[in-house]
Amino acid sequence: MVSMFNIYQQPIWIILALLIIVTWTLIWKGLGLWHAARNKQKSWFVVILIFNTMGLLPIIYLLWFKPKTKVEKSISNGRITKKTMAKKSKAYPKPRRKKK
Repeated sequence: MVSMFNIYQQPIWIILALLIIVTWTLIWKGLGLWHAARNKQKSWFVVILIFNTMGLLPIIYLLWFKPKTKVEKSISNGRITKKTMAKKSKAYPKPRRKKK
């Protein structure tokens, strides 16, 4: 049987468990906050920021309440077109045609 005395004798396991929990929470909270801010959803941003649910609230937001992008909508409808897969990126602009 595990007693409190045995747990305190091996603090490395406690530190490792806390490190894993903190990493898990920070990753999901960061993703949730980033998507809420980009989608201008202030209420979700504040709720995710204030409440610490060990990553559950950001996962719920990302799976069910995050607005779908055009790519996600067309893939969920079963249609994949060239327009769907094309990404607008400033890093790789379209080449301009030369005027004659």
